[in-house]
Amino acid sequence: MNPGAGHAAVIGGGTMGAGIAAALARAGIRTELIEVSQELAEDGVAKARETIEDGVARNRITPSDGEEAKARLEPRAAIEEATPEPRLVIEAVPERVDLKHKILAAAEQLRPALLATNTSGISIDELAAGVEDKSRFLGMHFFNPVPAMALVEVVIGSATADEARDAAVGLVGEIGKEAIVVGDSPGFATSRLGVALGLEAIRMVEEGVASPEDIDRAMVLGYRYPVGPLRLGDIVGLDVRLDIATNLSAAYGERFAPPPLLQTMVAEGRLGKKSGQGFYTW
Repeated sequence: MNPGAGHAAVIGGGTMGAGIAAALARAGIRTELIEVSQELAEDGVAKARETIEDGVARNRITPSDGEEAKARLEPRAAIEEATPEPRLVIEAVPERVDLKHKILAAAEQLRPALLATNTSGISIDELAAGVEDKSRFLGMHFFNPVPAMALVEVVIGSATADEARDAAVGLVGEIGKEAIVVGDSPGFATSRLGVALGLEAIRMVEEGVASPEDIDRAMVLGYRYPVGPLRLGDIVGLDVRLDIATNLSAAYGERFAPPPLLQTMVAEGRLGKKSGQGFYTW
C-alpha cells in the first residue's frame, strides 16, 4: 500500500459516487468512474465535473486546479475495463447486499491495494463474504453532499488488517477530510444516530405533531443542526433512507422499523430532491 497519488476507481455514478470521484480527482488522484454503460459512466463523470466546477464558483478551488481535476476523471463502461492495481476501489451502489456482493467480487479482480464499500449501514463482515482477501476490505462511509461534508467513517471488519485501516485513514486526510474509525456493527455510529432521528421526525409528520418545515426549524434553531432531519432525508434520498432503515430494523428490531409514511412516499416515487418531490418541493 504505497503512498502517492496513483489511480483509483469508483463504482457507481450516482450522487455519492460522483461526489467521491470528484474528491479523489481534486486530491490529484486519477479516478475512473465505473457504471454499467458508457452513457451512464459519462453521466457520472459529468456530475463529478459539475461538482468540481461548483467548488471553483465558490472559490474553494482555483480555476486551473479545477481544470486539472476534471481532466483526471475518466468514464468506464464496466469493471473489466478499469485499469488494474488501483490504489483504491470503492463501490457506491444502492444498499442491497446481493448487488454489493456481486460488485465487490468483480472489483477484487482489479487487485486493488484497498477495496472499500461506501455503505452507510450494512455489516462489513456480511459484505466481505464474497471477498477473497478480506484483509484489504473495509468501509469508507462518505456523507452527502460529499464536497461539503468533512467526515468519512472508516469501518473495520473482523479481518481488516491494521495496514489497510491506516492506509484508509491516510487517504481520507489526503483528500482533505477527517476520519473516525469504528467497529463493524449495523449502522456503525453515524447511521444509527442519524436514521433514528430521521425516522422519529417522519413519525411526527405522520401523527400531525408539526409540519416538516417546523420540525426541521426546531432542530436548526434549537440544536444548531445545519439542516433539519426531513430536509436531509430529501437530500440523501428517501429510498436510501428506507433501505437503511430496513437493514437496521432487521438488526435491532422495532425501533428502526420504517414508518408507513416513508414506505408510501417511496412507493409513489416521492424520493426527495432526486425526484423533485419529497417532504419538500425541489
